[in-house]
Amino acid sequence: MNPSTAPAPARVVTGHRRRLLRLVAIVACLPYLCLKLAWIAGSHLGIPDGSPLLKHRVTMVVANGLTVLMDATVIVLALLLTRPWGRRVPSWLLAVPMWVATGLLAPIMVGFPLQMVVHGGSDSGDGRPFLDGWVFGVVYGGFIVQGLALGALFVGYARERWGHLWQGRVWDLPAQSAPAAQRTTAVTAAVLALVPGTLRLLWACGVTTGRDTSSSRPMEVVYVGFLAAAVVGAWQLAFRRGRPLPVGVPLALGWTGSGAVACWGAWQALAPLAGVNDIAHGPTQLLDLTYAGQVITGVLVAVLGARFLAERSGRAPKRPAR
Repeated sequence: MNPSTAPAPARVVTGHRRRLLRLVAIVACLPYLCLKLAWIAGSHLGIPDGSPLLKHRVTMVVANGLTVLMDATVIVLALLLTRPWGRRVPSWLLAVPMWVATGLLAPIMVGFPLQMVVHGGSDSGDGRPFLDGWVFGVVYGGFIVQGLALGALFVGYARERWGHLWQGRVWDLPAQSAPAAQRTTAVTAAVLALVPGTLRLLWACGVTTGRDTSSSRPMEVVYVGFLAAAVVGAWQLAFRRGRPLPVGVPLALGWTGSGAVACWGAWQALAPLAGVNDIAHGPTQLLDLTYAGQVITGVLVAVLGARFLAERSGRAPKRPAR
């Protein structure tokens, strides 16, 4: 076999795999987009009588329009991650929407199957009408497929474009080289995470004071888990903990955990304003505190990770563009 032609089959297989994943991600968006567009047009498909979604027509249209744009972004990202022009997009222009997409999809990918086991897929633990049961299966099932396909595409893309930034293991990082600002950021994030982490853990254990009853107890556990992932990832990067681990592990923990707590904290804080979350009299003070703690913690961890990668990019040799 001619050595010069040996790598070609691998590239062909990779290309086929990426096209397949792109198709899966795009197709997985269609049920959600069609359902949302139907609601904007006035359909009540999947919305039972008495649902809070029917109370305010204008806010429902605005909120559904926003979520249509958000899900359409998944299609744009799938194209960006698989087309040649996607390699020329500035890093931040890809990283920010991908971080948001990861943050919004990851808790659903973990929480919906868990909720299926615990509550049989009910949207909440209190039995209030919100959406017909089949809607959750279609919508959240689509989100899970989107997350798997988009995640696989992003991992491959990131490995090729930025893989040199997380080569090696934590023990290869200079033990005392982390700037004081990164360590301060990690400590601050850990302290702030105690507030939403403690409250959500109490709510998961059955405490109802200040709780949003539209969020199930299994989801409270999920949020605690992502808070822990964010803090652990930041702590490992700033203090060089978990030294046998590949550098990619704390980066992945920080990326996913920070995105999940920050994006869902922001979404849950803003959702009542748009009329897409039925909290009887708006968020309680404890909920506001929880959401704020999540957002600040997530942003701090994301900034720490970005600074870590920026510093490594200044020292590591860059791969030539393909």
